[in-house]
Amino acid sequence: MNEAIQNLMNRIVADYNDWTNRCADGELSEHNLAMMQEFEEKVDYKVGNKYIRLFQGSSVWGFVVNTENDKQFNYGDILMAAGYNKPARNKARGNVFDLDNTRVQWTGANYL
Repeated sequence: MNEAIQNLMNRIVADYNDWTNRCADGELSEHNLAMMQEFEEKVDYKVGNKYIRLFQGSSVWGFVVNTENDKQFNYGDILMAAGYNKPARNKARGNVFDLDNTRVQWTGANYL
């Protein structure tokens, strides 16, 4: 699971870097580079009993199901945040073990 979470975090950072590059029309300033570095340094996660909470700075990016005993979701499913400590349990937004078929954005788990 740790490798899958790290891959997800790498995808989040890559999406932010792509977005920053597009906004700068491909000409990144020192400020852009500093912001990209700061963003990457602040992407982290915290492991809980049921969920892994991913965050960037003080904002929650989303949650990953960290149990195989959930009746509604599979192990590794990505859930949008309903609040700082609570995921939205209406539908999975993807799975960390299938990132090739999961759309990842730096702004958070995708809306439906």
